Amino acid sequence: MATATPPLLEAIEPLMVRVPEGWFWMGCGSGRDDEKPVHRVWTDSFELAAHQVTNENYVCFLAATRHRQPLCWSDPHFNHPKMPVVGVSWHDAVAYCDWLSRSTGKLYRLPTEAEWERAARGGADHSLYSWGDAPPEQLPDYAARWKFGPEPVGAYPPNAYGFFNLGDNVHEWCFDWYDPGYYACSPEANPRGPATGSRRASRGGSWRHHVKVSRAAARSSIPPEFQYADYGFRVARSPIP
Repeated sequence: MATATPPLLEAIEPLMVRVPEGWFWMGCGSGRDDEKPVHRVWTDSFELAAHQVTNENYVCFLAATRHRQPLCWSDPHFNHPKMPVVGVSWHDAVAYCDWLSRSTGKLYRLPTEAEWERAARGGADHSLYSWGDAPPEQLPDYAARWKFGPEPVGAYPPNAYGFFNLGDNVHEWCFDWYDPGYYACSPEANPRGPATGSRRASRGGSWRHHVKVSRAAARSSIPPEFQYADYGFRVARSPIP
């Protein structure tokens, strides 16, 4: 007797938050060299997921595509359904965006560094963090959080634009190639990073770092094939005019 093939899980469409078009000040004059100079940037309107992509989201992709499982997929410190998926490379994240686009008929992608920083600032261009200038140690329950891995997404309040965990939990892959000197020659409107490179840009904090929350302007990067237990992503989308 033939065994029935289990049905594929349907894609879970993310909750998207629209960021209006406009100008903002990108970078930090008191930050690291790769955050300088502070410069005025225009971004067209875009949408960004309110939450980081979770294991619950990612399992649908794995079931539909037979894509390789991420590192730590079976580790109990990382596999709660509402935790952000970790151990994914930049290429894995792009493959997920491509699958989600095909599954929904909507064009999903990774955010650019400029889009990520605009969303993280929440309209407060010169604040250090997504909530303002208060140090991370003053966040609720800070000392008790992120002991052995990331926490489920959305456990604490969002920023002013409605985004959760922008700056903490896991580093988030961005679309751009990384160049530490890019801000000196970055275009004013909708910068997308240099044309080539060896490392892809990432943003946000990491559960495993001593300082677990990153400033809105802080930049990071690793080669796109790397898979780390504190790297995840969230998706972006350009809205239909």
